[in-house]
Parts: sequence; C-alpha cells; structure tokens
Amino acid sequence: MAAEQSTNTGPVILYGFPRSTYVCVARLALLAKQVPFAFHDTEHEMYTPEHRRRHPFGRVPVLQHGDFWLYETSAIAGYVDEAFAGPPLQPRNLRRRALGQQWISSLDAYFYPYMVHRLVHERVIFPDLGIAPDEAVVAEALPKVELALSVMDARLGDSPFLADATPTLADYFLLPSLSALALTPEGSGLLERSANVRGWLGRMAELPAVQQLRALLPPRAPLEHARRWATEHRPVVR
Repeated sequence: MAAEQSTNTGPVILYGFPRSTYVCVARLALLAKQVPFAFHDTEHEMYTPEHRRRHPFGRVPVLQHGDFWLYETSAIAGYVDEAFAGPPLQPRNLRRRALGQQWISSLDAYFYPYMVHRLVHERVIFPDLGIAPDEAVVAEALPKVELALSVMDARLGDSPFLADATPTLADYFLLPSLSALALTPEGSGLLERSANVRGWLGRMAELPAVQQLRALLPPRAPLEHARRWATEHRPVVR
C-alpha cells in the first residue's frame, strides 16, 4: 500500500481527555508512527462552544495538522499512517489489511459498547463520581464481553497479533478498551480465563509506543465532565 505523505508542514496537535479509550488509540498511532505532536487536554472544554468548533458532535479525539482538522479515530489513525514517514501501521498484504479493518470495526460494534460504554462506565467511571452503578446495564454487558473475549482469544491462538505477525493499527485500537476492562472485577475475571488475550496484553505492554503512552497518562481521577453521561447517553435496559 503506497503512502502519500502530506505536504502540510504545520504542527500536529491531538485534542482529547487522557482517559478516553479512543483518544488513547489516536495517541498510540502517533507514537507508533513516531510523529512529534502536542496533546491538548479537553477535560474542562468538552461542553464548550470552543470544543464544538473542533468537533461538531462534541466528542474526542480531534487531530489538527497545520490548517487541516480531522475527527473520528479511524480517520485520524489512517491519516497518521499515510501522511507521515515512519514505520507502517497496517499490513501491506491485502487480506491481512482487511483483517485489521475487521478488528477495528469489531471494536466499534462488539467490544467498546459493552466493555467500556457499559461495564467500565458502571463499575469505574460513575462510582468515581459517586454515582451508583446500574446493575441491569452490567448484567446486559457481561455475556457480550465474554463472547468478544472468546472470539479474540481464538484469533490470538493462531497469531501473536490480531492482523499480522507484528503489531498493527488493529492491536493499537483494541488495547485501550482491553486495558480499561481489566479495571473492573468482572473484566479481570474474564481476562483470567482468556490465556491468549493475556499473552497478547503482555506482548503489547513491551512495545515502545505503549510504554511511552502509559508514562504520559496522569493518575486516575474522577472525570467530572462524565457526570452528564449518566443522564445524556447511559444505556437503558428494558
């Protein structure tokens, strides 16, 4: 896959709050690609007009490269891989690249919604803010999390990484959600039964980009702007 490098020579700035799993994906892509960038913490700007000008839906991450602005993590990661010199983050082989896209799509559809948006929010994010967890949401999420882990564990029984023999964007996309899952008692228990996923987590932890990101992350603290999540986009189990 030929990369068309950008002629834009302006600074690279990534906007987002540090504990966002998708922001961590974008940071991992930049670090793995060895792109110098600045990080702008949006924790106290999420619901402001200023941030809405960056992202019309008020989400994160957002990438600024000179006068070029881009939101949505998959778009950002793909742009970073093709716009800058550095180690390729996607397989050159067509089928392996398609497998990588399959895993990225699976994260959005089957992993993040249940691992993070349901389980991690109810077990970590809301309790940090003094908001009681909704046990019905947790109960709904657990079988979906277990299924996702079983599919991932089977894949990693055949390959050290998700799309290729070496790490690709697919692995960097999945890692933050799996790391967050481990913070919950239910997720930790399910991971204990997923030997191949645990092995993958160990291999990922040895990668320079992962080590650099973890050294940059601040200590865990309540996400004050997430108080609105409990009323604005918390799942409802009927």
